[in-house]
Amino acid sequence: MPSALSASAARRLRESLDEQLSALGEAPFEGDDEAAVAACARAVLRAEEPLRGAVKAAVRGTLAVLADRAPGRSLEVRVPPHGAVQVIEGPRHTRGTPPGVVETEPLTWLRMATGRTSWEQEVSEHRVQASGARSDLSGHLPLWPAPSPGGAVLTGRH
Repeated sequence: MPSALSASAARRLRESLDEQLSALGEAPFEGDDEAAVAACARAVLRAEEPLRGAVKAAVRGTLAVLADRAPGRSLEVRVPPHGAVQVIEGPRHTRGTPPGVVETEPLTWLRMATGRTSWEQEVSEHRVQASGARSDLSGHLPLWPAPSPGGAVLTGRH
């Protein structure tokens, strides 16, 4: 389980994932907690109208995975209204606006986290606002390889 995801948050994530999968006509998820985060994000992106609880759980879960993989406090990644984390090693931020901020909306974040789209594309299309010397997340995204249309996993990073 991602360390930034509490046991109760993991439970809520799994409940939200299973509700989203049910709405998609799919079977409940079986797998570990990090795989559940990826599955929840992907299920949300497959849904024509994703369930609010599943979006919230997917955003919080993917932010927790990012925080585990890129520990630090020099960049704040914000995905309103669902969550924010501080990541990336560097000068510690304690008050006010951090020296680096990344902000985007939930579905854009989930597309980048799952590899459906690239950091570069979303920044160039102004769906991500990024400021500060450490605000480039291209080396940290996607969090998981994107599945190809035929179901195989693509291993290249964007």
